[in-house]
Amino acid sequence: MSTATLYSFRRCPYAIRARMALRYSGVAVNIVEVSLKAKPAEMLALSSKGTVPVLSVDGRVIEQSLEIMHWALEQNDPLDWQLKNDPVAQQASAALIEENDQLFKVHLDRYKYADRYPEQPMEHYRGQGAVFLQKLDSLLQQHGYLVADHPSLADVALAPFVRQFAHVDRDWFAQTPYRRLQAWLQRFLESELFVSVMAK
Repeated sequence: MSTATLYSFRRCPYAIRARMALRYSGVAVNIVEVSLKAKPAEMLALSSKGTVPVLSVDGRVIEQSLEIMHWALEQNDPLDWQLKNDPVAQQASAALIEENDQLFKVHLDRYKYADRYPEQPMEHYRGQGAVFLQKLDSLLQQHGYLVADHPSLADVALAPFVRQFAHVDRDWFAQTPYRRLQAWLQRFLESELFVSVMAK
């Protein structure tokens, strides 16, 4: 296997999910921690979007975190995160990731940076995001994880964003009725995979 280079930022949820997929797949990767105030010229030369993560491997540049995850799983997917033999679960996974990335992320940003969006109080944005949390909590009634009884792409793609939402006001999150989601998030935060990719 060739060595890949990942331009990353430790706390960015997109970068976290990319790092987790790469580590899980066992791909040898050189991680370059990017200062968002002084982005490295070599990263900008590879990708004009100027945001992390960016993966450079074998002359190929992959600029989207979800594409990086798919690429990593194509190399090796020992625990079947891709749910290869379950097209229904695959569709459910893809739909959840799309809802997370297109809709929940908007509510998360407005909740986290509510002072930048004074049109509505912080609680309004939190309430919008909580609709998705409630949906995830109800999915966890059916399986141990979001779409299956083992972790899949959906769990790893969503967890960094749910973590960020939960951490805006930990007391609020702790007193929500989303007990299954709280337990799912805690399991994720304590997992060897997450802990290893967050090491400084």
